[in-house]
Amino acid sequence: MTYEYEAKSEKEAIELAANDLGLERDQFDVEILETQKNGIFKKGYVKIRVHTVDSPSRTGDSEFDGSIPKESKLIADPLPKDEFEKKLIEFVTEMIQKMGYEVTVEVMFREDHKIGIRLISDHSSILIGRKGKNLDALQLLSNVYAGRLGHEDVRVILDTENYRIRREESLVRLAYTTADKVRTQRNSILLEPMNPFERRLIHTTLNDIPDVETKSEGDGLYKQVRVIYKGLR
Repeated sequence: MTYEYEAKSEKEAIELAANDLGLERDQFDVEILETQKNGIFKKGYVKIRVHTVDSPSRTGDSEFDGSIPKESKLIADPLPKDEFEKKLIEFVTEMIQKMGYEVTVEVMFREDHKIGIRLISDHSSILIGRKGKNLDALQLLSNVYAGRLGHEDVRVILDTENYRIRREESLVRLAYTTADKVRTQRNSILLEPMNPFERRLIHTTLNDIPDVETKSEGDGLYKQVRVIYKGLR
């Protein structure tokens, strides 16, 4: 199920959602739809969309929480520790091999309700695809499979060649560069289509810049973020 909430800040909107739905924070995913700063004639707000764990979209993308925990990614035992992890690794390996590419698959990190899987291959660029879309598709199928194994509450994160971290750092730089441009040119800029996690990263990065606002536009999974100079509103 999906729900939308609006509050003065992202934190307040999330707390409102948790109280309204009677859920713990790790039981739902958050997508930021729009942010607006306080102005002379209007109050600031943050609008979010909440996806609860029983929603099909939970298995849809790296999407709502695609971040890789930097403190744990290097210390996990790469070998599967139980039957679920063994079957998951076998599934990912077979899936990629059927695509015609050799790959070694191992555990990258483990957290509550999240497991990271590392793909080691000479064909990493193909597995990543343009803007990570191939990797997102493989990740989608892995999450669907995890659900069929009875682990709907576990999010599977696939990565190769540290793409996820590099992409995250690139998007943060893009956010700040775009903010500088719209402030200088006093206009708005529409960014490339992004998945929900990437869009949330843009929104969150620019949330504390007082004269810049962000808004998601479009339909479907890959929407675009518009970065707006506040004086335009």
